[in-house]
Amino acid sequence: MKRLLVAVAVLLLAACSESGSPTDTGAAELPEIDGPGIRAVLADLDRPAVVNVWASWCLPCRSEAPLFAAARDAYSDRVEFIGIDVEDDRDSAVEFIDEFRLDFDHYFDPRRTVPAELGGFGTPITYFVDGAGEIIEIHSGIIDEQTLALMLDELTG
Repeated sequence: MKRLLVAVAVLLLAACSESGSPTDTGAAELPEIDGPGIRAVLADLDRPAVVNVWASWCLPCRSEAPLFAAARDAYSDRVEFIGIDVEDDRDSAVEFIDEFRLDFDHYFDPRRTVPAELGGFGTPITYFVDGAGEIIEIHSGIIDEQTLALMLDELTG
């Protein structure tokens, strides 16, 4: 148990200390979205998607962010990645996106309307969406590398 706690602490510290180079993302380029807006985005998909709800103040979100950056690099030709920043401010959100090099589309949801629309609880939440825009799985809480890999394989299999 003690080793597990040490391992978790090391992972959290590593995630918090990793830094990326600043980009020209800009807070103005983090468009606001609501529940009906995310439904429209999902309806327009032409391939499966992973939608991750996060916030810059959320420690578990910081821990899993490198997993989403790596998954996007590995699956970007087959899976759409979408980030939804909730209950945050745009400047902090843009810093988070830049810090973890989350090179995919992100939206700003200050009133947490997307999770209210799609289901799930807490932060983070990850939705796995098929190519027809239907949610096939909701993962509430921090996601681990194995679970993310298994769901990506299911989406692309």
